[in-house]
Amino acid sequence: MHTPLSRRDFFQRSGAGFGMLALQDLLARGATTNPLAPKAPHFPARAKSVIWLFMNGGVSHVDTWDYKPELQKRDGKPLDGFDPKTGFFPAQVGPLMGSPFKWAQHGQSGTWGSDLFPTLSQHVDKMAFIHSCWTKSNNHSPALFMMNTGETRMGFPSAGAWVTYGLGSASDDLPAFIVMSDPKDRGLPKGNASNWTAGFLPSVYQGTWLKPKGDPIDNLKRLPDITEQRQREQLDLLARLNRNAFAGSGAESELAARIDSFELAYRMQTAAPETFDLSREPAHIKKLYGLDQPHCSHMAAQCLTARRLVERGTRFVQIYSGGMENQLSWDCHLDLIGNHGGFAREVDQPFAALLADLGQRGMLADTLVVCAGEFGRLPISQKGAKPGRDHNPHAFTAWLAGAGVKGGSHYGESDDIGHKAVVDKVSVHDFHATILHALGIDHERLIFKFQGLDQRLTGVEKSRVVEEVFA
Repeated sequence: MHTPLSRRDFFQRSGAGFGMLALQDLLARGATTNPLAPKAPHFPARAKSVIWLFMNGGVSHVDTWDYKPELQKRDGKPLDGFDPKTGFFPAQVGPLMGSPFKWAQHGQSGTWGSDLFPTLSQHVDKMAFIHSCWTKSNNHSPALFMMNTGETRMGFPSAGAWVTYGLGSASDDLPAFIVMSDPKDRGLPKGNASNWTAGFLPSVYQGTWLKPKGDPIDNLKRLPDITEQRQREQLDLLARLNRNAFAGSGAESELAARIDSFELAYRMQTAAPETFDLSREPAHIKKLYGLDQPHCSHMAAQCLTARRLVERGTRFVQIYSGGMENQLSWDCHLDLIGNHGGFAREVDQPFAALLADLGQRGMLADTLVVCAGEFGRLPISQKGAKPGRDHNPHAFTAWLAGAGVKGGSHYGESDDIGHKAVVDKVSVHDFHATILHALGIDHERLIFKFQGLDQRLTGVEKSRVVEEVFA
């Protein structure tokens, strides 16, 4: 006697279930179903990849690239009408404080810069400065999330994840999105890995964090007793077991991503050690970056690694200068001169070398270099034995280089003392839209449906591309 088939049983047994048919088709198409397969941009792109130099803690624009003679004139005077809650320490509000650093004009563009960056200043004619950036929070974690994900709350995809989702990877052997944190025992930026998360995007798009010490990626080396053939057989078996377990479950896309992540890890065991081996670089390149200089060798290694990564197809690289707590980052609440002087000395030569090296290799033409932190600093002093500056969400400066950027150009303005952006204001969403535009991505078309909504890096509010920074 035959037991009647239920409707569900019928569909499961027909052709091993439509889910199995879908999975078979998915696997049969191979590379075309790889979530990291290269995808065409929406329009011709200026950039193939991005290197973001993240000035963690909030670098002072009025002490680096936003010269304010009026602030110098009004040094020591009160700022009438100032809201003490603008910064983070309302009880420590002092008077206006002129920049303690020396300023000069550089390049054919006559760009003003302080003496914090004597080497980088030689490259101002390659850089486009945006002086009118502003953000929504005066607190580090929300501001970091805002700059990285477009939202002040955790749980949203980072810019690198969105770019990888939109364009895929140009490398079969390396992660598409890589993050390097400050390696000098200063900790991760506040918010930790939430700054490079994939959020609600598939996890395959999350940034790969390189450990500052030891092997940059766990399990990068094959175990001594595992041959390449044996590992290949293990991966093939694992893939078959996964297919059998998930067939018909509706999780085919996640399954493809999981299988591909194992395959990528397998290929990385050959490609990644070569990529991270800086000993392969000629002596003059190591010297250019400052690998022989103890004060900046850590940042030199990261900038040189970034160049090697994009050279091999990594799509998005983010390097953090500065770690967790105040004086361990650009967060100069105390001792502005010591704080900014120390961190600038670490990054000046490596950042300049990165621009020079990319340029001499012809890579600057299609690599977008971004330099920005989460907010700026106030033009007033924060009281202390050695005065510093508090957070300023109302104005900060970012610069871009490469990928068709109009070198030596300046866009937007803050007011006469650098307190607030006042001319051609640029929101974080505008800034993200501009980065995506360089990569050939229309920010309004880069969409992922989540919780019934079309989610975007640039949110639902109207954002614009700052096309004026491009030649």
